[in-house]
Order: sequence, then C-alpha cells, then structure tokens
Amino acid sequence: MRAIWAAFLFATMLPWFCTAQENGFLCVKANTGRAGVFVDGKYLGPAANFRIARTYSVASGSHELKLIDPRYEELTTTVTIQPGKKTTIHETLKELPPPKPPFGRLRTESPDKFAAVYVNDRYMGHADEFSNFAQGLLLNPGEYTVKIVPSSGQPVSQTVKIEADKTVTVK
Repeated sequence: MRAIWAAFLFATMLPWFCTAQENGFLCVKANTGRAGVFVDGKYLGPAANFRIARTYSVASGSHELKLIDPRYEELTTTVTIQPGKKTTIHETLKELPPPKPPFGRLRTESPDKFAAVYVNDRYMGHADEFSNFAQGLLLNPGEYTVKIVPSSGQPVSQTVKIEADKTVTVK
C-alpha cells in the first residue's frame, strides 16, 4: 500500500516539481507602476499596484521585456530568468509630453481588474484603472477601437465614438 501511495504522490507531484524548477520569477520596479509588463509579447499585468511591485512566474531563460505606459516612452530590454530564482528589474521610463485637450472620457468594466485595455491596438493600461466614476482614460474626440483582454476568457472589442466632455463605457 505504501508503494502505491508513494508512486501516486511521485506521479502527481513530479509535473508540478519540474514546472516549478523550470520557472523563475520576475519582479519589475519602474518609476511608473502603471506600466504594463510584456514578456516575449505576452501581457503579464501591471508593474505595480498600490506601490507594491508584483512578481510574475516566467519560464527560465532569456526573454524580451517591454514596459508600456501611454504617458511614457516604451522601454524594451532583455532579461535572463534563472530557474527557481527571483530576478528584479529596476527601470526608469522617459515621460512624454502631455496630450492637448479637448478630451472625452473612456471607462471600462471587466470582472478581471487586470485585463489589458488596448485603444487602436495600443496598450493603455488595465481595466481597473478606468472602472469607476472618478476614473477614465482621457482621449481626444474621434472614433477608436477598444479591446479588453482578460487573463482568461474571450477578449471584448468595440468601436466607440469619443466626444468632448462626454463619457463612453465599454463592458
């Protein structure tokens, strides 16, 4: 009976152990915690929330790391992740000049608060940043394609018309 139990534990724990040993962890500290963290083109989430750096599980090896915040210049670098180890990256993004008014406001609603929000295929932040009456993404008047991409499930895409001093919500 012990041998069967040991074999069962070995068979069920081995895939987890191997996966855990093949992955390392990435922690990104940036001057803008809103920056989206992209590894090899895949969105992982924001660099930080509430001033606490987030840590993401990443396969060991060399990866392309992008930090994207619409208010800053995009930053691209290479990072090497060691199996079972935490790699912390410290980056400073260069601020862009602020956009000029008039503005309309885009709000988003999503059950996944860290779902990526894209406007005309450009990452703008995560859904929770634009989700309540006091928040919103300020955009110049015009037509935009807004896409909300949750970490699991189907993306939502909608074309919206932004008008000055008005709010549009995408769900």
